[in-house]
Amino acid sequence: QVQLVESGGGLVQAGGSLRLSCAASRGTFSGYAMAWFRQAPGKEREFVAAISRRSIRTTYADSVKGRFTISRDNAKSTVYLQMNSLSAEDTALYYCGKVIPDSDYAIDYWGQGTQVTVSS
Repeated sequence: QVQLVESGGGLVQAGGSLRLSCAASRGTFSGYAMAWFRQAPGKEREFVAAISRRSIRTTYADSVKGRFTISRDNAKSTVYLQMNSLSAEDTALYYCGKVIPDSDYAIDYWGQGTQVTVSS
């Protein structure tokens, strides 16, 4: 069973940056794609970004393209989300997840989430 632990969230002013981390344990980290999702209050959880097993392919939601960058370090079993030019609309609980192979970013394991709050 894979365990995921996010960190790096916090309070930041609009226009600022944050870097989220998600550390994985148990399982072979380099064997699966990873993704970030977020959920704002009163809204459904939404896809943010995903990265393939060896970082060959990355995918982003239109709302974060050009501002967010997903990356991973398989040696450290960690996936990152660099977030720049943050706005109040980015305020949410951010989750990382392990992508089910050959799925359309379906997730079988989630972290507990890390809160990002952007003040305007």
